[in-house]
Amino acid sequence: MSEKVTALRDELILKLNEATDAASVDALRVEYLGKNGSITGLLKGMKDLSIEEKKDFGQKVNVLKEEAGKLIADKIEEIKKLEVEAEINSMPEFDISTPANLSRGSYHPITLVQRQCEKVFKSMGFNVEDYSEVVTDYECFEALNIPKHHPARDMQDTYYLENGQLLKSHTSAAQNAIYKKYKDALINEGKPIKAIFPGRCFRNEATDACHENTFFQMEGVMVDKNISISNLIFFMKTMLSEVFQKDIKVRLRPGFFPFVEPGFELDISCLICGGDGCPSCKHSGWLELCPCGMIHPEVLKAGGIDPEEYTGFAFGLGLTRLAMMKYGVKDIRDLNSGSLKALGQFTDDE
Repeated sequence: MSEKVTALRDELILKLNEATDAASVDALRVEYLGKNGSITGLLKGMKDLSIEEKKDFGQKVNVLKEEAGKLIADKIEEIKKLEVEAEINSMPEFDISTPANLSRGSYHPITLVQRQCEKVFKSMGFNVEDYSEVVTDYECFEALNIPKHHPARDMQDTYYLENGQLLKSHTSAAQNAIYKKYKDALINEGKPIKAIFPGRCFRNEATDACHENTFFQMEGVMVDKNISISNLIFFMKTMLSEVFQKDIKVRLRPGFFPFVEPGFELDISCLICGGDGCPSCKHSGWLELCPCGMIHPEVLKAGGIDPEEYTGFAFGLGLTRLAMMKYGVKDIRDLNSGSLKALGQFTDDE
């Protein structure tokens, strides 16, 4: 019986040496180690052996099974390495000294506008922050004075995950974290909170020339003593004049947002139609660009700031719509189209 163990081992090694691909090796695994394999079949011939012979022979068969498994695994690893080497050797050679074609590619128009806005606000002392696209219900709604079942949630129907988190419907979802991050410097050192946090937002709504389910905003907040609406108007007009390199006609009209009081809609005269009315501005001549207002006392409280001592403004600048106005993009859906013909025509102004 021992001769059979040795013979099977030698036979397996010979066949493994001849195997050239993973499929052949796997076939050998089944042939020798499978339920009806040759090595497994050795155990079926032990019925005529004595107890001592069974013990000795069984140990030898088990050793063979373990050795066969290792030989097969090693062969598969060897074949994989050879396949990788063959793939590498078959790749064409590249001349790394060839000059790069630096004219290829361009920044997305929203990226260009975002960088311009960041530059302007940095020059006015604002910090640029980043924040997650996946947030909690508390961050997106409750910390912003929008409790569960509040009607304002109907305007911001978004996409929910199985764990209860959601894709943020506005960059305001970062406000609570920003207040908590800088409140100690505000209270103990008298440093005002001045921050912007651009990001992508999501809403479950029908799309048209001026609405998308995925868009970009830039949230901005400033908190200190004696902050007023006039501060908000100054910063927004300064930013718009820098981005467009000319005076922009704006208007403030009352607007309801639970996280600001009073709240406003900052509109700009549509630069696509010159204020005459077009699909991009819903034929009104004006484009809603920036919901804004004075931060609600309850929102400041949630961020650990005393609203009796401090006030502040907040705005949610629509970067997507700002890009439309700056570059004359008539349909907001073009910006998410992935069309190189449509998006590859923009360049940095600097």
